[in-house]
Amino acid sequence: MVAIFPAPSTPADALVPAMRGHGYAVFAPDAVAALCGVPVAGLETLKASWSDLPRDEYLLDGGSYRRRRHACFVADGDALERVPHRAHWQSKDYNALHGGLRRWFAPVEDAVAGSDAWQGLLRGLSAQVSRLDDARPWYLEAHQFRIDTADGIGRPTPEGAHRDGVDFVAVLLVDRVGIRGGETRVFDARGPDGQRFTLEQPWSLLLLDDARVIHESTPIQPEGDAGGHRDTLVLTWRKGGFQGDD
Repeated sequence: MVAIFPAPSTPADALVPAMRGHGYAVFAPDAVAALCGVPVAGLETLKASWSDLPRDEYLLDGGSYRRRRHACFVADGDALERVPHRAHWQSKDYNALHGGLRRWFAPVEDAVAGSDAWQGLLRGLSAQVSRLDDARPWYLEAHQFRIDTADGIGRPTPEGAHRDGVDFVAVLLVDRVGIRGGETRVFDARGPDGQRFTLEQPWSLLLLDDARVIHESTPIQPEGDAGGHRDTLVLTWRKGGFQGDD
């Protein structure tokens, strides 16, 4: 038996003190809806698009367990503009496995990125991030991930415990089906403190101050014979430009 630790829950109105106190916060679906102004039922309309993600062709660990799409935006106050499709890039300082590669992932579909739920989610969470840092504009990247167990095991973070090289990171659990594992671990970047828990509720959110904490998710395995998957939406906010521009 492996113990499953429930995710700590932060009230929506406690985002600022939680982030300033710990560098991260976890929000239940109802709190996420309150923070972004989109009801959970609206967020659920996005879920079907995770069944149409192409394989990630850049995995360097030899696996084929990851599917993804990617899109970039500039958020400035109430304005949210999608920019022309571009490569995702990180330095080896932040991604020892895939750093230094310009990875051209399939774009998020226009119908998804233009939907009211997607637009409301990104605008709403960008407004919350701006309460923590008033930088304008924000350079926002969005990643749709599906990690499956077709190989017997799937790795949500094959690069291990890491920072992303941005200012803030949001990890939204979209769904988890027929799996065990996928525990989230958050560590103080400058000390020994850490916490472990499992995101289980669709549209629960982990928000991270990327300068202050390191994070990872443990591998997943199938719970039965049919296999399974874990779907997430990862959003990152960076001031000054997208990674690779400087």
